[in-house]
Amino acid sequence: MEYGDPGTSVHFKLQIDGLDLGHFTTCDGLGAQVEVEQRAEGGNNGFVWQLPTRVSFPNVRLSRPLTADSMKVTRFLAGLSQKVTRGTAQITALRPNLADTIVEWSLRDVIVVGWTGPSFDPGRSEVATESIELAHHGFFL
Repeated sequence: MEYGDPGTSVHFKLQIDGLDLGHFTTCDGLGAQVEVEQRAEGGNNGFVWQLPTRVSFPNVRLSRPLTADSMKVTRFLAGLSQKVTRGTAQITALRPNLADTIVEWSLRDVIVVGWTGPSFDPGRSEVATESIELAHHGFFL
């Protein structure tokens, strides 16, 4: 299948447990946050210890206009009603030619926590979009 350049500089390919869910045009939420507990040192008023306590990872949300790949997500979501399991996901940033990889992120213990389909309003002329949201427990190599 040939993909035209929708006018963006980067595309994102999503795979969950090796299943290709297609290309997306936006990816939000890749990150990590270390929570820090502050402890003042006794007798030294000019110093506060910054102690790391826990690492958290925000949900990742990928969006795109509806394409033929949207059916792949529908098939994947249909299987969730039987069993939700944690797996792995790979998000690959691609150049507009969809062949050259820029960077890849591998996520562990992934579950799909949300999908939003298009809103159809005949009074508005907008591109129909969909989004998928993933929760995860961090990155791996």
